[in-house]
Amino acid sequence: MTDVHDPATRSRNMAAVKARDTKPELMIRKALHAAGLRYRLNVRDLPGKPDVVLPRYRAVVLVRGCFWHRHECDLFRRPESRTEFWREKLNANAARDAKAAVALEMAGWRQAVIWECALKGRKKRDFQDTMQRLIAWIRSDEQAITIGGE
Repeated sequence: MTDVHDPATRSRNMAAVKARDTKPELMIRKALHAAGLRYRLNVRDLPGKPDVVLPRYRAVVLVRGCFWHRHECDLFRRPESRTEFWREKLNANAARDAKAAVALEMAGWRQAVIWECALKGRKKRDFQDTMQRLIAWIRSDEQAITIGGE
């Protein structure tokens, strides 16, 4: 039996968390490609390394996990152990997101944020409707869109 309080075990568990190519991200990318939209992935030159970058439309799509990016929804549960660590970690993530959003806007990039709760959980949205909204936004001139669960 592994000890979850052992730093080596905790490190292995954290290493299993994917930063890219997550299931929600893959779903969105597949739908965008099927709609004829071409994109680049995790462009390092842009603030926050956005998940999907559509240069033709000067738009980025950020697929955010509700826990890691502190989205106050049904999928977010504040950890009950090591509360100080998690509070600092999640606050730092949110601050980093905000800083990247401002930098992207200043550089002239439009931003879409798709929350994990829009794609899974009790309050998920219809996927086809979500993708139609996202694709319509990409092709529009609107500066930003945020899609979360219902």
